[in-house]
Amino acid sequence: MSVTAELRLWEIVDEAAHAVTDQSGRFRKGDLEAEVRQRLAATDLEAHVQAAALDKLVHGLVRGWGERRSPNPRRKSGMFHPEGVLKLGSGIWVWMDLATPTDLLEWGRLSTRNLARVARAEADRQDYVAERLDAFRQHGDLLLGQLERIVFGYVHDPDSSPDAE
Repeated sequence: MSVTAELRLWEIVDEAAHAVTDQSGRFRKGDLEAEVRQRLAATDLEAHVQAAALDKLVHGLVRGWGERRSPNPRRKSGMFHPEGVLKLGSGIWVWMDLATPTDLLEWGRLSTRNLARVARAEADRQDYVAERLDAFRQHGDLLLGQLERIVFGYVHDPDSSPDAE
């Protein structure tokens, strides 16, 4: 997938998000999906952008399939299923039925690392929320964007992207 095509896809989603946003700044995910679907179905969409959209569709389907096949501790029959899949990192997956002790160990280590990363990210989110809520108590008439600029000194960099890095 070319960088240009991927950027165009994100631009399409961004434009669609703005199109379905109401005056309060809210939009529904389902409305966004419908708008993106309509824009991607347009016959004038460049071939390389259509190919990039197909790549993203395939990636999403495979990722979703892998998530459905991942061991689930809440499954009534237990975590093991012969057609379950262990994700070992670096794009390597193994059927549970054929997994070795080394595979199981690597899957467990990866799971622990992911848990630690998620816990750190959640702690950062909760710190951010707590700081902003404290500031809102003193500046209750502001919206978050105003609060960030006035209280926390946010200055917009036109070269920065809102996309997660």
